[in-house]
Amino acid sequence: MSDIGLSLFAGATAGGIEAFVTYPTEFVKTRSQFSGKKESPLSIIRSTLATKGITGLYSGCTALVAGNAVKAGVRFVTYERFKEMLADSEGKVSAPRSLLAGLGAGMCEAVLAVTPSETIKTKLIEDAKRPDPQYRGLIHGTSSIVKAEGIRGVYRGLFPVMMRQGANSAVRFTTYSTLKNFVQSTSITRPGQALPTPITFGIGAIAGLVTVYTTMPLDVVKTRMQSLSARSQYRNLFHCAYRIFSEEGVLRFWGGTTPRLVRLMLSGGIVFTTYEAIVRAMDGKTIA
Repeated sequence: MSDIGLSLFAGATAGGIEAFVTYPTEFVKTRSQFSGKKESPLSIIRSTLATKGITGLYSGCTALVAGNAVKAGVRFVTYERFKEMLADSEGKVSAPRSLLAGLGAGMCEAVLAVTPSETIKTKLIEDAKRPDPQYRGLIHGTSSIVKAEGIRGVYRGLFPVMMRQGANSAVRFTTYSTLKNFVQSTSITRPGQALPTPITFGIGAIAGLVTVYTTMPLDVVKTRMQSLSARSQYRNLFHCAYRIFSEEGVLRFWGGTTPRLVRLMLSGGIVFTTYEAIVRAMDGKTIA
């Protein structure tokens, strides 16, 4: 298998697994970011289980799993390609260049995968909390959105998504690579030896934690711009950010932090561990 094919396969597999395992936290995070009544994560879980059952916590799941698989595949392929382009004569990539490679990878995944899947997921989650939901699932919901709003309907919020994904990937890859290089420089492993799985998971989880707190405001604006009522409430992302700040306060930009923190810490651990395990098993390589 070619390097591109291997990165795509390993990334897509890791992304799909991660999205399914962590989806309930994404559901709670998205619900907590909608405007209106503020609910705690536990309150959202209790009310959803009481009215919709366990399947309610997976409303919009198919859209995110499919989108996350494509997203992760695109992310790892483009990150590896950008790294090759930015590497020095010895094949090494400095932290600033890793940041740039991650930024480019995040922008690519936002356009090719993230915006459509997350727009649909957000609308399905918001619709599911209504007494009489209008969407009967992923296919019906997608077709209804496209029929009502055109292809632009599934690309709503593209710019904030590009900003968030670019920042996400830049911070996550740079943090992961920096921590990994630091650990490998210690006596924990011999030169060239793969890190133990628990350590890889832990480094990925820390990368997820750093990513959450640095990019949360972009995520909140993205969610509002993709909501069902976005067109009637916000003129653009700057107007959206202004209204959140002036009407709800600056702390609202960190609404949904707890469930997103849980998700991205698990996500970082699962994705990097799964990706490296697959690549190592099939080709003997790891992320530098």
